[in-house]
Amino acid sequence: MADTKTTKKRSVPHRTKRLPRGPHGGIELLLVHSVEHLGAQGDVVEVRPGYAVNYLLPQGLATIASEHHKRMVEKHRAQLEAIEKARIAGLKNLAAELGRQSITIEANANDEGHLYGSVGAPDVANALKRNNFHIAADQVRLKGPLKELGLYTVAIHLGQDVEAEIKVWVVPSVEAAAEGG
Repeated sequence: MADTKTTKKRSVPHRTKRLPRGPHGGIELLLVHSVEHLGAQGDVVEVRPGYAVNYLLPQGLATIASEHHKRMVEKHRAQLEAIEKARIAGLKNLAAELGRQSITIEANANDEGHLYGSVGAPDVANALKRNNFHIAADQVRLKGPLKELGLYTVAIHLGQDVEAEIKVWVVPSVEAAAEGG
């Protein structure tokens, strides 16, 4: 067989609209919702192209920073600030309500009080869901897995500098207590 080289031109999908570039070479977007560690609602931010195309735009968290969109945000800024203040007030009320909560998590433990496994953020989130608080596991801030029986203070991050602390009791499971006594 003869060794022949063929030069084939690679086809690149045609983009109908190029994303606006910022002064530093990133993509310039207008945030529709506040994004933690990026900016508040209505801010114009510059991000890397992959972050814009793969996360912010498909999730509906941002839109292209056109002059029209910037004018619309300025026009509705007072209304957006009122909505954001109401949302933060709601989070603070939830934080106050969570602060009064004490949850109990049963776990298998030995006679010295050491757990056979550990209690992690998903366990705390599930216990809160049983008490009708819908908290995601990534909002639970543990300093490490809970590996012993006892009372712990656990931080819950609700968003935008709103934190709550709850009391978590890790107690021996009923089956283990019945077998031991």
